[in-house]
Amino acid sequence: MAVFKAADILIPQNVDFTKWSVVACDQYTSEPEYWEDVKNIVGGNPSTLNIIYPEVYLEEENSENRIKNINETMQRYLDDGLFLETLDSIIYTERTQSDGRTRKGIIGMLDLDEYDFSKGSQSMIRATEGTIIERIPPRQRVRRGAPLELPHIIMLIDDRTKSIIEPLAEKTERFERLYDFDLMKNGGHLKGYLVDEVVKQEILGEIEKLGDKAAFEEKYNVKDKGVLMFAAGDGNHSLATAKSCWEEIKKTLSDKEKENHPERYALVEVMNIHDDALEFEPIQRVIFDVDGEKLLEAFKAYYETSDTDNGGQRVDYVVNGREGSVYIKNPSSNLPVGSLQNFLDKYLAENGGRIDYIHGNDVVRSLAKEPNTIGFMVDAMEKNDLFLTVIKDGSLPRKTFSMGEAQDKRFYLECKKIK
Repeated sequence: MAVFKAADILIPQNVDFTKWSVVACDQYTSEPEYWEDVKNIVGGNPSTLNIIYPEVYLEEENSENRIKNINETMQRYLDDGLFLETLDSIIYTERTQSDGRTRKGIIGMLDLDEYDFSKGSQSMIRATEGTIIERIPPRQRVRRGAPLELPHIIMLIDDRTKSIIEPLAEKTERFERLYDFDLMKNGGHLKGYLVDEVVKQEILGEIEKLGDKAAFEEKYNVKDKGVLMFAAGDGNHSLATAKSCWEEIKKTLSDKEKENHPERYALVEVMNIHDDALEFEPIQRVIFDVDGEKLLEAFKAYYETSDTDNGGQRVDYVVNGREGSVYIKNPSSNLPVGSLQNFLDKYLAENGGRIDYIHGNDVVRSLAKEPNTIGFMVDAMEKNDLFLTVIKDGSLPRKTFSMGEAQDKRFYLECKKIK
């Protein structure tokens, strides 16, 4: 069975796409005013806002009522004939971001039997960061009774020659255009094209080659490792939820029923990690309620380190108004942020203190001016490091990197039946 397949994709018809399409549910979780503004923009129009559960509302008392309304609205949209179903299809997308750059993707479905989010997984589809199990049950409650899924999942492939997705930009004139509109609230612009049959087969063939074990071992200079074809970029917990629900359902099915059950496959967007518009932003660490100098000395003693460049991994720090660098000769991870996090987890468990994860070095410097505080900064991860690190170390430490700004995260649009 193929790991990535064409899908029966639902596209809404005769709707205002700007009002239909809203940002991923796990964005703006501390800004209810953002979601209230979205609600005002949407009004009474058909919208994905009505069939997702924004996580800003997860703590509300009437969660079961909201879930019931979500599932009923999904069914009503289906019953009203809101969707065009593009059978056995792949959609090519172009998303112009708020910075003006355009990233490219393809939409199809992944076989959840080839996905394992547990630490140390050797499956063809893997998580990039540790999965927080506590985040899955609330999402399961929505999915269990839902007739539809709609993804904000972005999966990454490591196509260094840019031979799979990028060439599609030159072929759009031969594709049917499905949508072309501005996204709300500074989200940029989105276009989608139905890929023709010839190009679809070419794409599926090229992606299948990513599963070739000999080519994989040569590419990453590894032996005795499971082939990694797809790594989660965004939406890891949504994918893990789909997997968990499938494992529940699978127990009730015959072998024949399992083969093509709609819950077995998750609708996703696939991007090339080497897309020029895709940037990895580092996520930095600030530790509060600690003796910063004592923590720094413990960090230096934890590894074989130097204050001058010894060819090891560099971690910058700011404490008590001064900045410096620590170079780790014997790192415990393929990435500096991993080696840092391994130390911090142990130190904070033994000594107390509070950690926060920060975007922007200027913010780190500002926060670290406070007493009993220390900030750490690392460079952004190189794109070639992501797959290699997941292959060698397993999933990355939590909060290793961010793919772009909140307004540039994936917006919901396409759906797939799962019942």
